[in-house]
Amino acid sequence: KIKQISISPPSASLYFSLAGDITQKGYEKKRAKLIQAYLIPVTPSSSSSSSSRYQRRRSTGSRDERYRSDVHSEAVQAALERQCERKMAVPMPSKRRSLVVQTSMEAYTPPDSSSGSEGEGSLGRTGGAGVEAWISQALRGSSSSTTSSSSSHSNGSANAARLAENNAHTYNSEYSRSTHALFTLDYVKKKKSINICAFFICAYLADLLGVPVSSRVSAKIQQLVNTLKRPKRRPLREFFVDDFEELLEVQQPDPSLPRPEGAESTITQGEELCRLKNCPASMEAALQRWGAIAPKAPCLTVTHANTKQPYTLTYGKLWSRSMKLAYYILHKLGTKQEPIVRPGDRVALVYPNNDPAAFMVAFYGCLLAEVVPVPIEVPLTKKDAGSQQIGFLLGSCGVAVALTSDACHRGLPKSLSGDIMQFKGWPKLLWVVTESKHLCKPPREWYPLIKDANNDTAYIEYKTCKDGSVLGVTVTRMAMLTHCQTLTHTCGYKEAETLVNVLDFKKDVGLWHGILTSVLNMLHVVSVPYALMKVNPLSWIQKVCHYKAKVVCVKSRDLHWALVAHRDQTDLNLSSLRMLLVADGANPWSISSCDAFLNVFQSMGLRSEVICPCASSPEALTVALRRPNESSSKPMGRGVLSMTGLSHGVIRVDTGEKLSVLTLQDVGSPMPGGTLVCVVKPETIPQLCKTDEIGEICVSSIATGTSYYGLTGMTKNTFEVCPMSSNGGLVSECVFVRSGLLGFVGPGGAIFVTGKMDGMMLVAGRRHNADDIVATALAVEPMKFVYRGRIAVFSITVLHDERIVVVAEQRPDSTEEESFQWMSRVLQAIDGIHQVGVYCLALVPSNTLPKTPLGGIHLSETKQLFQEGALHPCNVLMCPHSCVTNLPKPRQKQPGTLFVGPASVMVGNLVAGKRMAQACGRDLSQGEDNDQFLFLSEVLQWRAQTTPDHILYTLINSRGTVGSSLTCLQLHKRAEKIAALLFERGQLRDGDHVALVYPPGIDLIAAFYGCLYAGCIPITVRPPHPQNISTTLPTVKMIVEVSRSACVMTTQAICKLLRSKEASAAVDLRSWPPVLDTDDLPKRRSPLLYKPSDPESLTYLDFSVSTTGMLAGVKMSHSATSALCRSIKLQCELYPSREVAVCLDPYCGLGFVVWCLCSVYAGHQSVLIPPAELEVNPALWLLSVSQFKVRDTFCSYSVMELCTKTLGTLTDSLKHSAIILCIYMEPNWFNVCVCDVSQARGLDLSRVRTCVVVAEERPRISLTQSFSKLFKDVGLHPRAVSTAFGCRINLAVCLQGTSGPDPTTVYVDMRALRHDRVRLVERGSPHSLPLMESGKILPGVRIIIANPETKGPIGDSHLGEIWVHSSQNASGYFSVFGEENVRSDHFSARLSFGDTQTIWARTGYLGFLRRTELTDASGERHDALYVVGALDEAMELRGMRYHPIDIETSIIRTHKSITECAVFTWTKLLVVVVELDGSEQEALDLVPMVTNVVLEEHYLIVGVVVIVDTGVIPINSRGEKQRMHLRDGFLADQLDPIYVAYNM
Repeated sequence: KIKQISISPPSASLYFSLAGDITQKGYEKKRAKLIQAYLIPVTPSSSSSSSSRYQRRRSTGSRDERYRSDVHSEAVQAALERQCERKMAVPMPSKRRSLVVQTSMEAYTPPDSSSGSEGEGSLGRTGGAGVEAWISQALRGSSSSTTSSSSSHSNGSANAARLAENNAHTYNSEYSRSTHALFTLDYVKKKKSINICAFFICAYLADLLGVPVSSRVSAKIQQLVNTLKRPKRRPLREFFVDDFEELLEVQQPDPSLPRPEGAESTITQGEELCRLKNCPASMEAALQRWGAIAPKAPCLTVTHANTKQPYTLTYGKLWSRSMKLAYYILHKLGTKQEPIVRPGDRVALVYPNNDPAAFMVAFYGCLLAEVVPVPIEVPLTKKDAGSQQIGFLLGSCGVAVALTSDACHRGLPKSLSGDIMQFKGWPKLLWVVTESKHLCKPPREWYPLIKDANNDTAYIEYKTCKDGSVLGVTVTRMAMLTHCQTLTHTCGYKEAETLVNVLDFKKDVGLWHGILTSVLNMLHVVSVPYALMKVNPLSWIQKVCHYKAKVVCVKSRDLHWALVAHRDQTDLNLSSLRMLLVADGANPWSISSCDAFLNVFQSMGLRSEVICPCASSPEALTVALRRPNESSSKPMGRGVLSMTGLSHGVIRVDTGEKLSVLTLQDVGSPMPGGTLVCVVKPETIPQLCKTDEIGEICVSSIATGTSYYGLTGMTKNTFEVCPMSSNGGLVSECVFVRSGLLGFVGPGGAIFVTGKMDGMMLVAGRRHNADDIVATALAVEPMKFVYRGRIAVFSITVLHDERIVVVAEQRPDSTEEESFQWMSRVLQAIDGIHQVGVYCLALVPSNTLPKTPLGGIHLSETKQLFQEGALHPCNVLMCPHSCVTNLPKPRQKQPGTLFVGPASVMVGNLVAGKRMAQACGRDLSQGEDNDQFLFLSEVLQWRAQTTPDHILYTLINSRGTVGSSLTCLQLHKRAEKIAALLFERGQLRDGDHVALVYPPGIDLIAAFYGCLYAGCIPITVRPPHPQNISTTLPTVKMIVEVSRSACVMTTQAICKLLRSKEASAAVDLRSWPPVLDTDDLPKRRSPLLYKPSDPESLTYLDFSVSTTGMLAGVKMSHSATSALCRSIKLQCELYPSREVAVCLDPYCGLGFVVWCLCSVYAGHQSVLIPPAELEVNPALWLLSVSQFKVRDTFCSYSVMELCTKTLGTLTDSLKHSAIILCIYMEPNWFNVCVCDVSQARGLDLSRVRTCVVVAEERPRISLTQSFSKLFKDVGLHPRAVSTAFGCRINLAVCLQGTSGPDPTTVYVDMRALRHDRVRLVERGSPHSLPLMESGKILPGVRIIIANPETKGPIGDSHLGEIWVHSSQNASGYFSVFGEENVRSDHFSARLSFGDTQTIWARTGYLGFLRRTELTDASGERHDALYVVGALDEAMELRGMRYHPIDIETSIIRTHKSITECAVFTWTKLLVVVVELDGSEQEALDLVPMVTNVVLEEHYLIVGVVVIVDTGVIPINSRGEKQRMHLRDGFLADQLDPIYVAYNM
């Protein structure tokens, strides 16, 4: 006996297995003592706490047992034990401490406000606690390594693989870390700058050792990689090929899959319906008869949850009140000439679930008035789940009047004026209270017209579809009467019998038996409301005993509640029952509840033949019902079927493997009255299934629904089905109705139901039932984690297939590690039982999922919140690697492409039948006076002599006024003094390198030309940030050392900063070269200015950090610098009379050239606006452009984005008045202050001719278009905004300029781009990507597109690397160790064939040339250059080339809270970093949305999703993302992420 108890799963029959009078507490104590020797020991903290919690919950009845099955529980545990042998180590997500605190402190909600599933509430689980504890202990002992957390801190540079192995056997919580934990609950917007030196070191060691230093995060990634290397499920044979024209599905059926082998099924017919004696001709006639013959007979007894006495409605009262309401509806609503309601109109019935009497009066009142009642649920709030769809139904039905009770009317939400609130999506309704005191008596001569049943609509029952839409099923009066007659015949109803109804009386079985059939047979219905069931789950059994009821209508959940609550009550007697109708008997999981209930209550008079499951649907009404006397004549049908076979749609009786089985019970035979039943293939043409095939059950009968109100097309597909045989012929002349139930017809005509169409999920060609998934999830230690069994399972379509999503409410006392353990086990159990992967498993706080009116989970609303990113889960586990098996096959490179390029056939300028992709700018002619000078220092001296008072530079401060200015002579004299300073104090010689550490301004320009006068080589360096000196100063120090600077020139303020205590803590002050302060210049000038002798000698070094994290300095010669300045002058038509506004960082690239060099060479006035000043005054740049009437301006993407975000809504104000927007930043807040400046003019950008965005990337077409549209109202012309393109080897390749055609935009196929091909498509085409021309090619620049691998030329409109030949190219890379030869190919490349003599410079950017129909100034056709992206940034994934900007663009538009995004790869995993601008509670919503969009649009699986605060992604001065810096910061655990999700 002990052995039997310890091995078998918990069963309700064990409660009474021990002899003697014993209390529940004593029983548990004695039982635990008996089986103690057979239990596996566990720690007291886990076992005792969980056991005590379980005892509390079990005794209070707080578990959902709709899916309880002892056999299935055994199967789940066995499957988990099998999975444990695989030792799968899953990295635990990292979560910020503030997010953990917020989610774990959710308030515990009382039991009466929650429940279990779609249709109804749910309470406790039965079974012995000891066996459940044994299962829990066994799992905990055997699978600790399976689901262990891997979020421990690693110290030092430990090996990632070893750390992952150690973490697989330990529990180290992320939340106990001491160095980087964040304990604040406040969400603070902050910007973080990252130490570039640390990044370089980490990157170097990562390349050297294969793992970054101090990389706790990389250990988790390595663990994830090791996990993903496990043998996975075999990929699908049904791949789709990523073809450019269309997606082709290649179906290769597997012959080993189970297939139906039986003969074609036939139509099953129900027995004949015996004519009932004296049966009324209509439901109104029945009511009239009983109201006249037996007015005192009880019709309905309403019980209450409080101590209030039950209320009984007699047939006489029902008849009189229904008549009164019918008269009021027809004659008192509106006027005689214009009544509001006419016969045939639809009327809403809005009654609570505890008032069936008022509903019954209203329902029959509508029938007597010949109006159509539409029963709906009571809207409790304005945002009820599904309320909007109910409103759409009412609107489509033309409902204008709503009937309700007085109590319900008082409880409806009201506006401030006292009127009932207008609910979203609802039509405007007239609310009518139906209590008798509010109605007038009808005249004595008035009498309702009682007609025989006809085909007029009797009522409309609402149905919620899988997608959340609500349909109205119409039922005619004839169908209603016939249905009641068939139920009377089937159930054997007799006059004056008592029926106890626990179901919802407004729809489905509760309406058919408790409201309609009861009146036809003069039954006495005792209604037990849901509120009473929550207080006393045994109440319905007590009512059966008290009233000696013959019939009771329940659901399987009510049986479980009674099992939990019955305790030791011995006064219960169920011998009076002849029929226990289980309304959800079609649910396969109801069989265990029926068996358990029978085992317990059989000793109390319950007979086995009494339990009668039934199958029904809103469309087909009652499909089948097991007769109370059937079991005595023939045995009850049961079958143990293979779930694997069911998933393939076939019936296979399981004999050996017990892990994946489903036990079914029949729901009886077809209904009497000539009802025809057949099984057809679902979701296709209605062809009859085979006898061993699962299909949709169809019914042909008078007693079915007629249509979906107002939906002709859907009505035809559902209510007018004509089944066909395999040869295409009709099998019957009758019209069938689809029931929405899946199943088959068994031996003897017994109907078996395996699930519902709405609950089926078609995953990888196999059908899975959502209820089956729920049952498996609940069998995995449900007591500890799932709150009241509230689990929602649904599917979403991602990448041409459905993906399973499981959402569960976790208990408030669950820890993070416990929840993650449970999720890991659920994944393993579902994989083992159903052989299907779960795409996403999410845990939400208790009582947060949308609820149905009866407290269950509103499935479609939950799905909608999940897809919209508004579910707010507290734990998420995504598994795209394991369940996405239909990725497109990567296109294989053709053999030979490594040696022979696509341009293998070349004749003249034609390559492979197309024009060679090459273009050039106009000639770089010399016609100006200054063009005769080869050196910039000579140009400045010449201008100081010829135009000494001409202003070259004007610096604007944050107030919008002129801070300082420089004329030609002032700049010349100041440069002379700086040259003297270098000679005297610096003791420098010709060719020495000097680091210029200045803020953006005039001092930087003077220092640069002072170096030229002294013959030194200047290097401009961004100064360290005073508020973040510890991370920015090492970067300055590194550039100074790498550039071999002999001294540093700077201002007095920066000198003090370099000598401060904070600076000495960051770097060693003794290692600095001499620092010269240019605020104290010598009074005398240099006696002799340096004159270069060689034009190819160095002018300056241009140092910058590329987007790939590489610090590179290029050498710019005097000839290249002069050629670059002359080219920009010709392109932009710059002359001394022009003003140019520059809002760029002056430290590298084209920004430095425009800021420092062009004004001296061309003579125009440069209005300098430091970009940092825009943080104080965002309108400074545009106001300066307007104030100085500038025609040409240069800016960066970061400046344009700042203006777009901060000034986009103020264009009207800026247009009509002068407003300066000042934003004062504080550590935790910001304040916006708008000040009027009376002396300034309104913003006017109508004079702007060119607005050039300087960047080294693909043009951001969305940002430039947004900027143009926003500022169009202040005069900005759309064609004025353009882009420039430059790179390391040539600082300015393209620049739009003033003349020439407008920049063009083309749309290319993104899928083709991944294969390095260009395919032009129309705007708006699927997978189209807009590309804007990067500007017009500068004079003196020649471009060719070459294959980056073969170095051969490529044809027009083909993708390749951009090569440049120009005199303004840089000379090469500068390096301390002389490693410039490693990258010499960048500056001295040659074509492999064709023109092999010309020396080209490789830009490292992919792009293509396309000859347009436009003409340039010379009259020739314009060649447009389109830049696609950098080769160094491109990611090679699955044999395809991806550009990060494409993936990031898709992610940013996914959710409104995503402000910025960056992607990179690590160990072949795609890592996505997302900046969250919102509450931290939204962080986990982004994980599935990011994963979905990357899968859908790019066919890639995201490996890691990192959610961070705004400002974490590093961006350089040009507004370009530093993705490699971000990668190194993430791997070094320096980002302080809100959440890190590791997708399985």
